Amino acid sequence: MSVHESGEMYLEAILVLSKKNGFVRSIDVSEYLGYSKPSVSRAMGILRSGEYIVVDKDGAITLTESGQAIAEKIFERHTVLSKLLMKLGVSEETAAADACKMEHAISDESFLAIKRYTAELIQE
Repeated sequence: MSVHESGEMYLEAILVLSKKNGFVRSIDVSEYLGYSKPSVSRAMGILRSGEYIVVDKDGAITLTESGQAIAEKIFERHTVLSKLLMKLGVSEETAAADACKMEHAISDESFLAIKRYTAELIQE
């Protein structure tokens, strides 16, 4: 399960868009991330060859089991880190932007510790 940060961002975007719209195409990913169509097309090719996504004849993008697992992991990290930062008084916009940077670099061990701490903090 080794995907570069950019691949993780694409997978997370596909997950978010599929939850929101049910149907995801490359153009949707391009608009959501603000990336050029050629960049997204190249990334989709890499993710497809890595078997993280499947693209049907109509251009609908679906996460494979491994793609879904990575996307959910990154999405959870983003959510937990954003909530923690906002709980600490950071604005929602800044918390989301910082969480986006942190979610790709943090170790599993550190994230689990933050997740446990955040769960306790929110219960208070």
